[in-house]
Amino acid sequence: MTSTSPLKTVILPSDQDSTGRDLGAEELELLEKVIHSGTLTSTKGFFTRSLEERFAAMLGVRKAHACASGTAAIHVAVAALDPNPGDEIVTTSITDMGALTPLLYQGAIPVFAEVDPLTLNVTRKTLESCLSERTKAIVVTHLFGHACEMGGIMDLARSRNIPVIEDCAQAYLARSDGKYVGTFGAIGCFSMQQGKHMTTGEGGMVVTSDESLARRMFLFINKAWGYGDPNPDHYFLSLNYRISELQSAVALAQLEKLESVVERRIAAATQLTRMLAGISGLKTPQVEPGAVHTYWKYCLNVDGSAIRDGAVGLSKLLKNRGIMSAPRYIQKPAFMCEIFQKRRTFGTSQYPFTLARPEALDYSPQRFPLTLKALNDVLVLPWNERYTEEHLEYIAESIQESVEQLRI
Repeated sequence: MTSTSPLKTVILPSDQDSTGRDLGAEELELLEKVIHSGTLTSTKGFFTRSLEERFAAMLGVRKAHACASGTAAIHVAVAALDPNPGDEIVTTSITDMGALTPLLYQGAIPVFAEVDPLTLNVTRKTLESCLSERTKAIVVTHLFGHACEMGGIMDLARSRNIPVIEDCAQAYLARSDGKYVGTFGAIGCFSMQQGKHMTTGEGGMVVTSDESLARRMFLFINKAWGYGDPNPDHYFLSLNYRISELQSAVALAQLEKLESVVERRIAAATQLTRMLAGISGLKTPQVEPGAVHTYWKYCLNVDGSAIRDGAVGLSKLLKNRGIMSAPRYIQKPAFMCEIFQKRRTFGTSQYPFTLARPEALDYSPQRFPLTLKALNDVLVLPWNERYTEEHLEYIAESIQESVEQLRI
């Protein structure tokens, strides 16, 4: 990687189209079966039930229920815990809004925890300082495919008798101490959106080994209608979050490929980490002892005191080489968005913020120095299962030469 000659641009595969996705004959075959069956609704079909059974078996949990999206999965999980209006749910300051709005729709108050500045994950320590007598649940997000420190987090949660929801949207088959994420807490949530390890375009999954939670999640997905009950009714307020048989057919084919997809992502990431070793001012992804990182994305930590303009500067040079990286991951912490700053929820009511403790709504930047540092330093590289040796060499050379150009 010492060449200074101009690089020939290499076009990288993308998870937004067929170049970076394992979609093909297997999905088409199952889709054809659905079409020929004439049954596209999951309430009458075979494919969704089969998907749920195989997904649960893969993780070693009792129940899995498919739903419309990763956002729906979080909503289903929160609804299963049935918070009272004004109850607090502690969550991460760095996450997609789709993991936060379901809390507000259920009348709960998101309380934001700090993150580890290198992994961008919440920790036992950052969560503990956010707990109160009003805490109904904890949501942990296994960001970028790296498991949170679940041993310590679960010890904390058990000591306070607080259920844990795991957001595994970016972390299929990630593990902590030999155990799959999604199986530590009361409920695990997954996404099958376009860029995830397995995709149906949109789609989600919730998993649990608690029969009562499984029952409530099944009902919430189905407008609380008791399908199969002797005298079914709409038992409580809920929505239609069902997935279709068409999506489930694609998901079944994708599930068969998941282990291979994850293995290829890990192998490519491991190789790139070796290639980037020793570059001053740059840290490759941190993998905690006992964890298996499954690399939804590949993240670099960029030291702005050694590399001019930090992650933003490096991103600009990589863009010139066709590598579309994302400095900061998200432009600002979730709580800085207008929905929280201006409390724009239901009409002009500001509900459920009107029920919150003042301390829970303190979004002062000085309260979140680790979050701000994490976002300032992170550079998120695109990642998928189709990277070859040529792609990795191109990425590594582009990064090294860009860093040297920006060296302070």
